[in-house]
This record gives sequence, C-alpha cells and structure tokens, in this order.
Amino acid sequence: MIHVSHVSKTYPSQVSALSDVSLEIPPGEFTYVAGPSGSGKTTLLRILFGAERPTSGEAVVNGVHITEKGLGTTYPLRRTMGIIFEEPKLLRDRSVGENIALSLEVTGHFGKKVREKVSQVLAEVGLQAREKDSILYLSAGEQQRVAIARALVHDPPLLLADEPTGNLDLRTTDDVLKIIGHLHEKGTTILFATHDMDLLQRYPHRTVYLEAGKIMGNVRT
Repeated sequence: MIHVSHVSKTYPSQVSALSDVSLEIPPGEFTYVAGPSGSGKTTLLRILFGAERPTSGEAVVNGVHITEKGLGTTYPLRRTMGIIFEEPKLLRDRSVGENIALSLEVTGHFGKKVREKVSQVLAEVGLQAREKDSILYLSAGEQQRVAIARALVHDPPLLLADEPTGNLDLRTTDDVLKIIGHLHEKGTTILFATHDMDLLQRYPHRTVYLEAGKIMGNVRT
C-alpha cells in the first residue's frame, strides 16, 4: 500500500524536514506516525498525497511513484485516498451535505447517487440528521466528523489523517478515533499522524516515531 525508500526533504531555506526515511505500510494496517511538532510528520504525509516532492528517495502509494521529479499529476493518486487535516477545511457558505457532495461533483457525479452516498457517509459518522444544516451551526467535533465523511465519500482504500484530533477535547477525540477504528475494521488502511502520546496508549496500534525528521522507533502492538 505504502512504500517509502530513503526519502529526504530539504527546503530552500536549508531546513531538513525528513532525513533518509524508509517505511513500509501493508494494506489494511493502522499505523501512527508520532512525534513532536516539527518532527516531519506533516511533511511525510504531504509527500504521500502528492503536495510535496521528496528531495531524494522515492515513495510509492497505491502503485503511484512519487520522486523528486514529480508524479505527473496528483489526480489519480488522490482518488485512491481520503485525507483529513487538523483543521476541517470546510466551505462555510455551504451546508453539511453540500460540502460532502462537492467531492463527488468535481469528479463528474451528480443526482440521486450523490444524494444516497452523502446520506450513507453521514450515517457512518453519526450526523445523518445534520445534512441540511449550515457548517456554522456545528461544533468543532461535528465539523471534523463532516471532514471524515467527505474523505470517505469515494470509498478510498487508504486514509491519511494529519493531527485530526489536535484541536478536539478528550471526549470528541474518542468519538473520532472510534469512527476511524471502525473504518480500519472494515479494511481501510490508516496512516495517522499525532503528537498526542496519550492517544497511543488509549488506542494502541503500530507506531513509527519521528524526531527531527528521522525515524527513531518502530513499535508494533
């Protein structure tokens, strides 16, 4: 599913975000990438979804090769994954359902099938009654659940989550982890970046530890 081989990333400012990172994540695995702020977690995920190119090395995600020379287009790559960020990045002038439907509409899907799929994913995250509500009426936790539903609407085999619970309280964090855990049980591959060490104790899975851009540990539960 994910193969990272000797990936390094150095920015023009000469800041080294990743240094010789190698990592294998097989299909169906739940893996944390853990470490403090600035350890390289977000850079690694940005390379995996095609927003960044490595300075050296190679990443292969669902058969798509990402190198310092690029990958041609991110479109086919991103169709194979869902992405969740720390900030939900929802359109505040659209309803809950419209935010999710837009992800299907931009790929040429419209009509009844879109409405059915939106209802399905909202039910999966426990927000089926909020479809027509404005984003402005939702709590932070509810907005993050909408972001999860949006990430799942294409039924991706891979979910990348970059600090999705960073701004949430303990109870809401547990709600989000239960939703993501259920997806994992259904076979979705999960790569979850976090700095929350307590989270790793409450919901243990394989953990790759990053520090200053280097892998410092790889622990399987």
